[in-house]
Amino acid sequence: MNDLPIIQKTYDLIRWYVPILNRLPKNHKFLLGDRMVTGLYDLLEGLIQARYAHNKLIQLEALNSRLDILRHQTRLLLDFELIKPERYQYAGQLIDTIGTDLGGWIKQQRRKLS
Repeated sequence: MNDLPIIQKTYDLIRWYVPILNRLPKNHKFLLGDRMVTGLYDLLEGLIQARYAHNKLIQLEALNSRLDILRHQTRLLLDFELIKPERYQYAGQLIDTIGTDLGGWIKQQRRKLS
């Protein structure tokens, strides 16, 4: 498959993260866990749609806020002691890498408009 690196990284994050989120205790799985899973899938769909969009910037900026929400939700998992610090650190690295790629894509689109 010939995907943009950011799309592949997001796909890989989903493959790693969703099984962990699906194992959360019931009192967190059906609110925080489900929101996070939905957010991950929305992020992947949004990146794929942005790839083909004529005006990418608006979509990419919205996805940037989606990624920041995921970052905060991941921190909540750690604060509620629902994931181990090592997993939190790994998830953070994956999210930050996607964020760096997304930031680069946004800058590229802004340069095109100026």
